[in-house]
Amino acid sequence: MDGYTPQIGHLVSMMDYARYTTLDAVKGLTTEQLDYIPNKDGNSIGALLLHMAAVEFGFQIELFDKRKPNKQEIEAWGAAYQIGDKGRKTIKGYPLEFYINKLEEVRYRTLEEFKKRTDEWLYEEALWDNNVSNNYFIWFHTFEDEINHRGQIRIIKKMLPTSI
Repeated sequence: MDGYTPQIGHLVSMMDYARYTTLDAVKGLTTEQLDYIPNKDGNSIGALLLHMAAVEFGFQIELFDKRKPNKQEIEAWGAAYQIGDKGRKTIKGYPLEFYINKLEEVRYRTLEEFKKRTDEWLYEEALWDNNVSNNYFIWFHTFEDEINHRGQIRIIKKMLPTSI
């Protein structure tokens, strides 16, 4: 891919494909459908979409900025990062475009940062969940998490009441 080293280009193409299929899965959903929660412990499609952006945002801070999220970032993204009870209470009422814009804003920075890095950077050690890993695996996990939640989204879509 133009603008990227070979291995980063491969990573970007996989991330692009995962995102394409995610967006295809939510195409045309209404705010009511995005807000639907299938059970008391479940998450809405909207919350899962915002969670995808929050996970990527968190890794940007840790891997590009080499720091932990600050108080303001935790406040802004905490409900989406953790989802659960706080997400069920606060992530609702937004149209699909809101979630798509968040996903695009976060991804834009990732792509710009990848342009500044080399394939060697992918293999540099990085801590993830208190374990030694590398940048490649952590960015793989970013879109692997998205794929996992996209599966949940597809199941929730099948559960949507016909009345919404």
